[in-house]
Amino acid sequence: MDASRIAAEFPAPSFRGAQEKALSDIRDAFEAGNDVVLVRAPTGSGKSLLARAIAGCARRDGEDAPSLPTGAYYTTPQVSQLDDVAGDELLEDLNIVRGKSNYSCILPGDTSTPVNRAPCARERGFNCPVTHRCPYFADRATASNGSIAAMTLAYFMQTAGSEVFGERDVVVIDEAHGLSEWAEMYATIELSPATVPVWGSHRPPEIEDVSDVEPYAETLIDACGRRQEELRGRVELSESEAEERDQLAELIRDLGWFLEDLRDADSPTVWVADQSERGTHEDPRGGAVQIKPLDPARYLHHTVWNRGAKFALLSATMLDKKAFCRGAGLDPATVTMVDVPHTFPVENRPLYDVTRGKMTYEHRDETLPKVARTIVRLIAKHDDEKGLIHAHSYAIAERLFELLEEFGVGDRIRRHDTENRDAALSGWKRDGDPDVFISVKMEEALDLRGDLCRWQVLCKAPYPNTNDSRVARRLEDGQWGWYYRAALRTVIQACGRVVRAPDDYGATYLADSSLLDLFDRARTDMPPWFEAQVDRLEAPDLPPFDPALALGDADRTNRGRRRSNATRNIDDHPLSDVWGDG
Repeated sequence: MDASRIAAEFPAPSFRGAQEKALSDIRDAFEAGNDVVLVRAPTGSGKSLLARAIAGCARRDGEDAPSLPTGAYYTTPQVSQLDDVAGDELLEDLNIVRGKSNYSCILPGDTSTPVNRAPCARERGFNCPVTHRCPYFADRATASNGSIAAMTLAYFMQTAGSEVFGERDVVVIDEAHGLSEWAEMYATIELSPATVPVWGSHRPPEIEDVSDVEPYAETLIDACGRRQEELRGRVELSESEAEERDQLAELIRDLGWFLEDLRDADSPTVWVADQSERGTHEDPRGGAVQIKPLDPARYLHHTVWNRGAKFALLSATMLDKKAFCRGAGLDPATVTMVDVPHTFPVENRPLYDVTRGKMTYEHRDETLPKVARTIVRLIAKHDDEKGLIHAHSYAIAERLFELLEEFGVGDRIRRHDTENRDAALSGWKRDGDPDVFISVKMEEALDLRGDLCRWQVLCKAPYPNTNDSRVARRLEDGQWGWYYRAALRTVIQACGRVVRAPDDYGATYLADSSLLDLFDRARTDMPPWFEAQVDRLEAPDLPPFDPALALGDADRTNRGRRRSNATRNIDDHPLSDVWGDG
């Protein structure tokens, strides 16, 4: 790596904000001998441009001994982030490749078939006449031969050990704050009817802990291996059989890795197991099982740290260097952190206290109607501006939507489900009406610059789910610092959705009083620029509760219908007891 090239490799025609200073600091960090540089850069600071400059410093062909790795990887866990990179003209020399299922076959009669189910994946010895034009293999060849290969973190990890995508000189990971959590998710093995082709004849026993999984895993490997050999003996497979073959191969590989790691006395990984249903006296067999690693350091070593010589990890929310290194299996002595200051005026990104109580499960029924009432007042305050509601869960989103409809403002509200998530979001962004979008798990990798959104509400402190065995185990071990940092990280990410440039502005409203407690507990982990936002936290001036006022300007379509719905007899409304302004 030649870090001295970093400024020359910056792809934009000029620097803005703190970019030039950031590049200088990153260069100094690598030249000081650090193998890993953490870059904590606020949302909107141009992390992708910084990432491109770092990748451009990778060793080039002919610069050193042929045995040394060259080129760079750019990877991110967020598909939307990769889409943004693909659409950025300044990053056009990043060669993007995606998984096979994202490409369609181009053979006549198979143009609606994804490449991973195309004839080449189903028929033994199939000689494809258009391999050279296949969109997947073309992108893969371009990425493998290009100086910077770009892909999602999932694809990057899946290609570990591949001859096509071997070791490179530099690896750049964007949105890297959740690297250990993403690794845990990718390393989790789900054993269910959807993932185990031989489930019908090999359902699991009742699982009390991970020791019960070991013999079951051995049984599954044996049964899957027999079925795999049967399929391999066939000259041609149907699409469903090709899918089954791939599932079997993945399952055998994953279970083999699990057993190897479980039996390795020196492995730092702690495995836990969850089962959805327990057996009965009549049928002692149990339901679906999830096998989860608590410490994915060894998995990351194989899938990430063995893939490069130098690493740059970028994020707005890399909150604690030592904790991050511990979770990712890195030696803090070889890691340094570069802090990029926030150049957006703090007054353009205010936080407001509109807390109405706790949103924990036991208090939610009491608090949520109050939150909904407050949202009606916020809609009135921002009657000509789009808003975003971070609902945290689909249960909260559903109940909140019901309440807002009952309050008479349903025509201003949009939402999504698990199936239409992307389409609903795109439709809301395209529409010129100042509607409010209720979202679930959209705190990251969402760019709502300018008038796309001017205000947002955090309905609930985003603490990790304590019903998850990994979370429960960590808390049993006293890892409360991790628990609070995880929630704070999500809050900071969410706050960055609506302010994307120095001249942009957007307000964030906090509806759950647990968020204030979180700020007190995690104060020492806050980046200075976010601490400045918290220090300015105040209660806003809001208009009175008036659904008619919340319906917006007189020119909007259907306003008359909305107003008639909103001004019906309040005394007869089933929620009249929570319609006050208090």
